[in-house]
Amino acid sequence: MSGGIYVEDYVVIKAKQSGVQVIGLTRGHDTKFNHLEKLDKNEVMLAQFTEYTSAIKVRGPAVIYTKLGTIDTEE
Repeated sequence: MSGGIYVEDYVVIKAKQSGVQVIGLTRGHDTKFNHLEKLDKNEVMLAQFTEYTSAIKVRGPAVIYTKLGTIDTEE
């Protein structure tokens, strides 16, 4: 933590087709959607967990790369 801002782990999301949704979810007592992105085919997004974002939901065919390994949403 630096100056009250958390700099934490990140993930890389690569869309396998157009229309993949990446949804950021908030921390706290009530989990809420705080951001939505739609990716085109082969588009890549880097997403980071922060003091406000505690979870990231991926809807659609994509490959997700993390420090723990790779996840294919179609497998």
